[in-house]
Amino acid sequence: VQLQAYGGGLVQPGGSLKLSCAASGLTLAVTTIGWFRQAPGKEREWISGMRRTDARPYYTDSVKGRFTISRDTAENTVYLQMDSLKPEDTAVYYCASGYRTILSTMTMVSGYDYWGQGTQVTVSS
Repeated sequence: VQLQAYGGGLVQPGGSLKLSCAASGLTLAVTTIGWFRQAPGKEREWISGMRRTDARPYYTDSVKGRFTISRDTAENTVYLQMDSLKPEDTAVYYCASGYRTILSTMTMVSGYDYWGQGTQVTVSS
């Protein structure tokens, strides 16, 4: 099983990036997906998720209205569209997948079975 996150980069404040998380060895559509980020010196934080049962999206307040999670079942890939980026969005972004993840554990690092390697997002002028 492998998750590969990519699409990060350097972007100016107010700009956009689209992260991708491609899976091999598992079917993302039957798992709950989570996007996390970790800034230097800080703990890894959950920012968005998509529930396996109905593909309903969830967001933390700091990204609500700016980020959009989606998935392409044919490509077995999950995306995170990030708009109106701010310097405080700078972090390494990780995707995660869990077969047994439920709503109460969706925001927890321990709630997932598999992790991607992370992709750096830097928002700076």
